[in-house]
Amino acid sequence: MNKIVGHHHISMITKKGQQNNQFYQKVLGLRRVKKTVNQDDPSMYHLFYGDLTGSAGTELSFFEIPMVGRTKRGTNAITRIGLLVPSYDSLLYWKRRFELLDVIHGELTMYAGRDALHFEDCEGLRLVLINNDDHEVPAYWQSWDDSIVLSEHRILGMGSVEITVQSLDSLADTLENLFGYELISRTKHEAIYQSIKGEAFGEIVIIEKDGPNEKPGKGSVHHLAIRVKDGEELRVWKQRIQDFGFEVMKITDRYYFESLYFKEENGILFELATDGPGFTLDSPVESLGKDLDLPPFLENKRKEIEAQLAPIE
Repeated sequence: MNKIVGHHHISMITKKGQQNNQFYQKVLGLRRVKKTVNQDDPSMYHLFYGDLTGSAGTELSFFEIPMVGRTKRGTNAITRIGLLVPSYDSLLYWKRRFELLDVIHGELTMYAGRDALHFEDCEGLRLVLINNDDHEVPAYWQSWDDSIVLSEHRILGMGSVEITVQSLDSLADTLENLFGYELISRTKHEAIYQSIKGEAFGEIVIIEKDGPNEKPGKGSVHHLAIRVKDGEELRVWKQRIQDFGFEVMKITDRYYFESLYFKEENGILFELATDGPGFTLDSPVESLGKDLDLPPFLENKRKEIEAQLAPIE
């Protein structure tokens, strides 16, 4: 049986692309690896941040929606994003950095059994830095040498992703019996699953919580994408997901990867995305993220699209 081997990317909503661009590059020190548009609505930016090339498992992506309102927090939503840093000293470094830059943050604590530092971005998106403590990360993750952050403390990639739902059992069933995630720990209202046992880069933390559904807005998470190798494997998963009882949206060629989407029983939107071709398909490594890149089917509308987009530099 094919196995999910970690996160691919996670996609959020931002109200202000310029502010978002400043935070993720100048505060968190990530590389903007792709400046493109939402292929389903080219009037809005789609911004990707990550490592040197935006490797699968390092990508944070944002749709800019200028008219969006605030998020009303609730259940049945992806509620926190973990980012791995190399060491406990890295957490101390980031705490000092957040203090200097007036970033909302907490005290050093534990999260999912690891040392951690909770913080929020400029729009209230909840994130947590997690001490990777010399654990293995995917070999193809590559540090971006031009990051503003000291090399020994740079963000490595995505760690635990927290999902809050009304039914823990139904999401657990999907992760375990459809995708083969391993149960690491469970209490009455919380469970931790890993796609690779012992590693945080494919970890999902489930929190069970009653109440109204979250109303998405700026600083909310749209979906989580998990990794599959290639298009052939993606088609195998499409059939398995359908056989499991979920309705699957058609496989879509996003140019930089192929993907499919489905919602599990709590309404959480998952994407399965292929590792390649990747963001260097239309840009050399050294100039990734600098210019507006469009997939070929939108290239003939470039002037019209550029006219609708405000500068974000």
